[in-house]
Amino acid sequence: MDGYGEAATAAMEVEAEASPCAGLFSPETSDSPSRNPDGSVTSRRLALKNRIQTNFGDDYVFQIASCQEISTLAVSLSSNALKFYSPATGQYLGKCKGHEGTIHEISFSVPSSPQVICSCSSDGTVRAWDTRNFKQISLLRGGASQEMFTFSFGGSSGNLLAAGSNAQVLLWDWRNSKQVACLEESHMDDVTQVKFAPNQQSKLISAAVDGLVCVFDTDGDIDEDNHLLSVMNAETSVAKVGFFGNMYQKLWCLTHIETLSVWDWNDGSRELNIEDARSLATDKWNLDHVDYFVDCHYSLPDERLWLIAGTSAGTLGYFPVRNDPAGAIGPAEAILEGGHTGVVRTVYPAAGTHGSLGQNRGIFGWTGGEDGRLCCWRSDEIAETNKSWISSSLVSKLQKKTKSRHQPY
Repeated sequence: MDGYGEAATAAMEVEAEASPCAGLFSPETSDSPSRNPDGSVTSRRLALKNRIQTNFGDDYVFQIASCQEISTLAVSLSSNALKFYSPATGQYLGKCKGHEGTIHEISFSVPSSPQVICSCSSDGTVRAWDTRNFKQISLLRGGASQEMFTFSFGGSSGNLLAAGSNAQVLLWDWRNSKQVACLEESHMDDVTQVKFAPNQQSKLISAAVDGLVCVFDTDGDIDEDNHLLSVMNAETSVAKVGFFGNMYQKLWCLTHIETLSVWDWNDGSRELNIEDARSLATDKWNLDHVDYFVDCHYSLPDERLWLIAGTSAGTLGYFPVRNDPAGAIGPAEAILEGGHTGVVRTVYPAAGTHGSLGQNRGIFGWTGGEDGRLCCWRSDEIAETNKSWISSSLVSKLQKKTKSRHQPY
């Protein structure tokens, strides 16, 4: 029996300070945080309500994924397993086990199958799981000694699955599991990200440790000679990329040395390059030095982009990104403090990938990290009956793990 199951039913409430955060990302206040009489900016601090003991042990929480249609929260762990929880209460639902290497990415993204979650791993496979019975239902395997770092569903007909591997981009027709392309000349190192463009599903972005960001057209018989449209050079190893803008024509890019750049991926132009992003963010709040970046979040309704930064002690800040070299990173508009005791690896917003922050039934979002905790954060104007939760490890703080978070494997 999973150690979480017993404890979830006898959850012990531990009061946490519920700092006021009214109207944080509501339409009337989303343009700017509140200001003190002296003109300084006041950051809103989000809070946890209660704690639920769980038993992740020494496991890191690598990534969180959610499917609102089936009300399920999934997490990938350093034990090479996926575990599932109720997003509202934290109740343990089950787990999927099968990968023999580190799980690098998970996603509820299979077209027309909300109950299916996919995962890719260093064991060289992309697997699909049915969350109704937690069984594996399909497996795609790369070449010999290949690792899978990332995947994405797309294509003009919605039939393609792309995956990033060791200096290769692989594509399958997921409906029949047939491999349709292997692009191996565009990258010289591990491909850390592949993403189909939200509003141009035939366009595929790939990014790699070699610093290159490539754009492919996946229509027709795919080959690099005729389907590589453009190449952008981030000049250092790329960790994460994401689309934003009212037509998703922009691309944000985070690197393994904590720089941030913004591109127009349609014409390949770099519009913003922030090499000292960590120090700029540190100067925008009065807490510990910013040590790393977790992710970026774009709100389509607000047309705003936030950089999510963290400290080694587990505090997170949401810093607005502006297309202005003189003030590219603004003061932290939200602070998530007191939930984690170590590096935070993943953030999942309650409003979904491109929704407004803090606008989903009183829940701001979920975070997971190297302390083995899965935290749920309150948003503003939450009713007393809606409780946020935190799942804490039953063991003391992790001893050591030799893996560097800056390596894609």
